[in-house]
Amino acid sequence: MTTDFRSELLASGLLVDTGVDGLYLRSGGFEKVVRGIDDLITAAGVDQNASVLHLPAVIPRLLLERSDYVRSFPNLLGMVNVFEGDDDLHAKLLERFEHGENWAELLAPSDVALCSAACHALYPLCSGRLPDGGRRFEVFGHCFRHEPSLDPARMQAFRMHEFVYLGDADGAVAHRDLWLERSAELLSGLGLAVHAVVANDPFFGRAGRMLASSQRAETLKYEIVCAINPDAEPTAISSSNYHVDLFGIGFGIESSNGDVAHTACVGFGVERITLALLAAHGLDPDTWPPGVRSRLWP
Repeated sequence: MTTDFRSELLASGLLVDTGVDGLYLRSGGFEKVVRGIDDLITAAGVDQNASVLHLPAVIPRLLLERSDYVRSFPNLLGMVNVFEGDDDLHAKLLERFEHGENWAELLAPSDVALCSAACHALYPLCSGRLPDGGRRFEVFGHCFRHEPSLDPARMQAFRMHEFVYLGDADGAVAHRDLWLERSAELLSGLGLAVHAVVANDPFFGRAGRMLASSQRAETLKYEIVCAINPDAEPTAISSSNYHVDLFGIGFGIESSNGDVAHTACVGFGVERITLALLAAHGLDPDTWPPGVRSRLWP
């Protein structure tokens, strides 16, 4: 069961429980694996000639709206609220705090929100016409999604390592397909039993179910899945996505010939890959197969 694996991770000290489901501190040993995975992913994309960006855990709130995240995934997003009141409001806040009442509702929404998808922060930077050949980015991002769970593979706070393409339709599809194959090779090379499946994003509501069905029918999204927990369904540890012209329209991005730009990305969930390796090879990375260790720490 997922709780058994979670208990083993906590007992080993690899993860430390914070008291909030899906939120953990990570040990130095856990982070050593994360760094090895990041380095391996970067090496796999060395031919991409991509601009490298490291993104913070917060983004402009406006980005949630322009990326359509508010409409599509309201159940997953997180806002940053701040105190902007005077002495009187502070007194009310303290009174509620002292009585164990809801003081947070006296806070006001700020101009920033928690980042839900690392690639979204790129699109405002690319408004206007792209150069010949489009643009490519390698992105490291801290992400948040509000889906508390005891399954360690469903963390609320996690990191994504992505390669993103912006350009014409043919280039976007080629980028998606290249990385679908490349990510499967990279992950299977670490001794993980993986396979690719057609997938959809977890759109919210009745309209969202229609979007999800259309996304699957058009095979816009593929996931590389792996059985992290023996008693649970295989979990996505990487995904390859073709967004068509969604972000080209939303952010006013044109391909070099003046058409609305198309985009695609591959995302690696580094915590999930780390968990998959721990489940497959044991909780002590020093005892992992030599071929796996040499790839992660050459």
